[in-house]
Amino acid sequence: MANIKQQMKRDITNDKKRLLNASFNSSLKTAVKAFHTAVLAGDKVKAQEAYNFACKKLDKAVSKGIHHKNYASRQKSRLASALNQMK
Repeated sequence: MANIKQQMKRDITNDKKRLLNASFNSSLKTAVKAFHTAVLAGDKVKAQEAYNFACKKLDKAVSKGIHHKNYASRQKSRLASALNQMK
């Protein structure tokens, strides 16, 4: 535990931010999983909607500084590839 007052404050804000980031990451993973479920089910319309939502979540993660832009780009590319391979 820190003895310095400012560091105690930083510990509190870091914990708050960590919880918010964990929550956002969880919702992002859920969105990607919903996309993969739709792809496995073979429902192209649902997969397209899930893809759009997952891309939106990935872009928001980049703008909030949770993930790197290359990570989001790579994930979107993989999702788009899976979507395009559907019949």
